[in-house]
Amino acid sequence: MTRPTAVPAEAATDDSYPAFDQVRCRMQEKIIGQDKLIDRLLIALLADGHLLVEGPPGLAKTRAIKELAQLLEGDFHRLQFTPDLLPGDLTGTDIYRPETAEFVFQQGPIFHNLVLADEINRAPAKVQSALLEAMEEKQVTVGRRTYPLPRPFLVMATQNPIEQEGTYPLPEAQLDRFLMQVNIDYPKADAENQILELTRREAAASAMDRAEQETAILSRQQIFDGRSQILALHMAPPVQAYLVHLALATRDPSPYGGHLARWVSFGVSPRGTIALDRCARAHAWLRDKDYVSPEDVQAVLFDALRHRVLISFEAEAEGHTPDDFLLELLQRVPVA
Repeated sequence: MTRPTAVPAEAATDDSYPAFDQVRCRMQEKIIGQDKLIDRLLIALLADGHLLVEGPPGLAKTRAIKELAQLLEGDFHRLQFTPDLLPGDLTGTDIYRPETAEFVFQQGPIFHNLVLADEINRAPAKVQSALLEAMEEKQVTVGRRTYPLPRPFLVMATQNPIEQEGTYPLPEAQLDRFLMQVNIDYPKADAENQILELTRREAAASAMDRAEQETAILSRQQIFDGRSQILALHMAPPVQAYLVHLALATRDPSPYGGHLARWVSFGVSPRGTIALDRCARAHAWLRDKDYVSPEDVQAVLFDALRHRVLISFEAEAEGHTPDDFLLELLQRVPVA
């Protein structure tokens, strides 16, 4: 299908999609068995949002964002969150220079295009708030001065679902700032075999000092052009109505089943509706479509909304999860 034409030629180039597609193919060669994580990273980059990734250790979460950083025009920094981390360790601080008798701002590690916030739930609330404020406002305030963050700016935060001792769970209001929450699991047997072969090849190349350095193939301008193009992607009024009805059903699911009203305490806010729209558009664009279909909305529904739905204590006691609730809605809300 043809690419969308609603964006003026002078405002966007027509090579954004091929570049994104090439990045995806390169990442799939290096990140085996985690195609969903790769797809969600590209969606977040296109939708100008941030990812919260949850999964056991060793599933290539760090590797995925590092590979993405090598393929785009920008820089990367990894932050290991620990209980003794301070907000200034993240945002930076004013340093006194005695030779000039002035305070000079020293940028913190948040001032990078791609930031990995590893095990975000191990940091205290003040540090989490500093990060989430930077994510939301795209700026950092230190003292009386405000400093803009570089563009593009993407944070991928990770949580380890296994170890909960010494952690500070993110409140629902802070979770809502993430565009998507992605749950990843162990690869299947064939993917595990490919992982072994890949790591052996990389280890052999490293031992012979022949490791290849990836070159950037996605420019900042191509990222911004891609963002403009997904906003111009055609979405028919019935598809938009379907998207809105799904969001509204999380707040009042009673029309779709009386028992569902007992499952939820709070549904998604308008921010969740916006996130669902952006993710569905990016999902369609990455598949070289010039329109958004109900299938695109359904494909991103769980990742865009699961962390925004607050399940009731009664539902939790019965073993239900936000995914169970969203699945029920997906089966009951009619496609317009």
